Amino acid sequence: MKHVFATTLVMALTAPMAFAQTAEITSAEQRAGTAGSADFFTGTVYVQPVFDARMGNVNAGSVTFMPGARSHWHTHPVGQWLVVTSGTGWYQVRGEEKQVMNAGDVVWFPADVDHWHGATDEHAVTHVAVQEAVDDSAVTWGDPVSDEDFAQ
Repeated sequence: MKHVFATTLVMALTAPMAFAQTAEITSAEQRAGTAGSADFFTGTVYVQPVFDARMGNVNAGSVTFMPGARSHWHTHPVGQWLVVTSGTGWYQVRGEEKQVMNAGDVVWFPADVDHWHGATDEHAVTHVAVQEAVDDSAVTWGDPVSDEDFAQ
């Protein structure tokens, strides 16, 4: 009887370990990117997922803009973080002056602030964009940024 009790106790105590979660890695090859759609970007843009919405509704993508490339005007229902990982780019909030962003910079756009971001006219830029979806939507796209506005 003692042996059955001891065996049952050991099994009960070790069973949770069999279901324990562990770290998970997703290689770059498993996160294949795509060319940015002309519906949302001007110029040559490459978008690669970083992580999906396993943590609530938050997702992220690494976006590379070649010189002259940029997003269209857009907003995010909860806001957006940009973590610039390489290069030099520009961003602009509607009605404000265009700003420079460099590798190592972090830019925050509050909820529903109309903005665009991308490369400069001479330099490529890559950033990780982090945003949260509301009702299955993390972005509302607007009009393209004109060449004239981009050059200002």
